[in-house]
Amino acid sequence: AEVYGPFYSERIVGEALAPFRKDVVIATKFGFNITSKGETIGLTSRPENIIKVAEQSLKRLRTDVIDLFYQHRVDPTVPIEDVAGTIAQLIKEGKVKHYGLSEAGAATIRRAHKEYPVTAVQNEYSFWTRDSEKEVLPVCQELGIGFVPWSPVGMGYLTGRITLDHNFTKNDLRTSARFPRFTKEAIIKNRPIVDILKTLGDKKGATPGQVSLAWLLAQKPFIVPIPGTTNISHLEENNGGAKVELTAEDMEDLQTEFSKIEVFGKRAPDEFIAQHDLGCNIGTSSIGTHGRSPLPKK
Repeated sequence: AEVYGPFYSERIVGEALAPFRKDVVIATKFGFNITSKGETIGLTSRPENIIKVAEQSLKRLRTDVIDLFYQHRVDPTVPIEDVAGTIAQLIKEGKVKHYGLSEAGAATIRRAHKEYPVTAVQNEYSFWTRDSEKEVLPVCQELGIGFVPWSPVGMGYLTGRITLDHNFTKNDLRTSARFPRFTKEAIIKNRPIVDILKTLGDKKGATPGQVSLAWLLAQKPFIVPIPGTTNISHLEENNGGAKVELTAEDMEDLQTEFSKIEVFGKRAPDEFIAQHDLGCNIGTSSIGTHGRSPLPKK
């Protein structure tokens, strides 16, 4: 996404994938208001900004087309129909292939999909973050939209490697942005969640992180998790999650054990959650509303 860096991640991905462009699918995101100095000052999905970002992203990614262009966050000042219409125009021009949404609730997804077919929704979802189960996953299944869980191993916590003595770097978002589940208290209290995954993993010859990815893959055929990684060994471990086969009994056992415990801490800081659409977080619902995106002017 343009906001990562800002701009750095797109440049490095563009450079790395240039020799293999025809063999890969590239997804990136728009939706933040970023100054020429690289300062991020809120959200914007105004049509003119989407067009500008698309042109800049194409250059940084060294490509002539973006395979999947996500709206990073729903803009509460721009009708989602205007966003979808702008993406439709970019698709018509051959600059984008597919349209996606991130941290969107059911009402917004329906409105966007009615204007132009949504290919994928990227919301947080994992063994310990179930917010998407209430309304987002059902609407994706109903409309035939792919679901792409970000943070599928709980920002690394579900791997079991995050303990009290873990060495977080100065710029680690989990601690620098004060994610509630990465306080010392939360690291201790949420350990039973890892233990559930480890118990089954020991039987399968798999790590807790691999079981958490296998759990997502076993949920629905249209779910494609995107685990992040900072080194080759973690990449190889993540890929191994696709080889772990979970039976219906395994899935039932995991759910039974999970239902006995309570996750400690919100999934994100309040200022991050404030940028999420209605229906993205437990305790909110977009049912019966038009979501955070305003309705188009008549």
